[in-house]
Amino acid sequence: MNMVGRTILGLSLLVTSGSHAAAAPPAAMPPRLPSLREQDAIRQEWLKLRLDRVLPTLMRRHGVSMWLVINREYNEDPVFRSLISPSVMNARRRTILVFFDRGGDKGIERLALGGGTNGGLYEMYRDPDNAGREIMGESQWQTLRKVIEQRKPSTIAMNVSHTHAFSDGLSSGEREQLESALGPWTTKLVRAENLPLEYISVRLPEMEPYYVAMMRTIHALIARAFSNEVVTPGKTTSKDVEWWLRQSVNDLGLGEWFPPTVSVQRPERKATEFAATVRPEAEVIERGDHLHVDFGIYAMGLATDTQHVGYVLKEREKDVPAGLQKALANSNRMQDIAFEEMRPGRTGNEVLASMLAQMKKEGIEGTMYSHPINDFGHGAGPLIGLWDHQEGVQGRGDVTLLPSTWFSVELQATTAILEWGGQKIRSAQEEDAILGPDGKMRWVLSRQTKYHLVK
Repeated sequence: MNMVGRTILGLSLLVTSGSHAAAAPPAAMPPRLPSLREQDAIRQEWLKLRLDRVLPTLMRRHGVSMWLVINREYNEDPVFRSLISPSVMNARRRTILVFFDRGGDKGIERLALGGGTNGGLYEMYRDPDNAGREIMGESQWQTLRKVIEQRKPSTIAMNVSHTHAFSDGLSSGEREQLESALGPWTTKLVRAENLPLEYISVRLPEMEPYYVAMMRTIHALIARAFSNEVVTPGKTTSKDVEWWLRQSVNDLGLGEWFPPTVSVQRPERKATEFAATVRPEAEVIERGDHLHVDFGIYAMGLATDTQHVGYVLKEREKDVPAGLQKALANSNRMQDIAFEEMRPGRTGNEVLASMLAQMKKEGIEGTMYSHPINDFGHGAGPLIGLWDHQEGVQGRGDVTLLPSTWFSVELQATTAILEWGGQKIRSAQEEDAILGPDGKMRWVLSRQTKYHLVK
């Protein structure tokens, strides 16, 4: 059994079949992810599978005969890192990746005009007239012209978009040189905006066990952060908890997608003051406080995004007040509605409108602002609302949901708390979920249905 197989076998012991495994005990940390060397081998296999399995289907779905991804060092196309080996950090001077559909069962030809073979996955071009050195400058464009003339593609896709950042990676300078080099072949240039968008978005089932392991780590860290292990009421600040989480992530050898933010809601504080733009930089956590964390890590080329809530018990208080429990139940119900409405073929705006209509019918006040999550945290794919645009998002919300994609189901329910004199709070929740190949939504691990407690 090879390294990838051994690691998958070992990791499979950490998760049950499917993605509905129970969360780890509050103070229990799951085993670390594989070593860096093993991670590299696993991610290299993912790259091969994506190029062999995902890319041909998408090129044919979108009528693309040839796709060009043109990059310069430190000015790479966003899709570039999803097309190269994990240990390749940047484009090599200029790297032109060429994908050509040879038709039928011949598959997609993969060429690298500049740069390396990425572990043998690309045919690497060198300068035959100059001692086999790397082609660069004008010779690259001349070589590209020859490649195109030999293959005679019916369409040549370039990454230009007014709507999607992931589809707009061709810089203006490179586009000018491309069009100059192609001559009459410029008539074949097309914008296939959904090709890079969907290539980044579609997930492999082989990725899922590792993502489950990452989610176990996130849940365990949050449970510890919102406990007496980290919080001493009247002494610990929100900033202290943030730095504990950051240090823990670093100690585990993981990366941050974004630094965690810990915020506090309490009586006499309006729900609108929960926003990051107005909440205090740091404040002492007191008994009776409602805690919230927004937290994302990055590992193995995958990003996570999670929001949980906690409560600091008052003296002689044994449980969370009923009003706060109702607030969490309302956000859980919003998650249920999201799962009911998120189906392949629907646009993000359609999901948003249906969800808000059902919330209104059930008397739930709140907002929905979910996003895809994949190689990027705010990932490629359809937006389902923004926190300040509940009417829908033109363009980015008009993209359809696809099976085999992942989403951060992010939302908040605004609920009046009887114990706080009717003051409203925002119960913000975020959990990563899978829209499976069967078209059904399921949690990567589990969702929060009970508060983390500081006693």
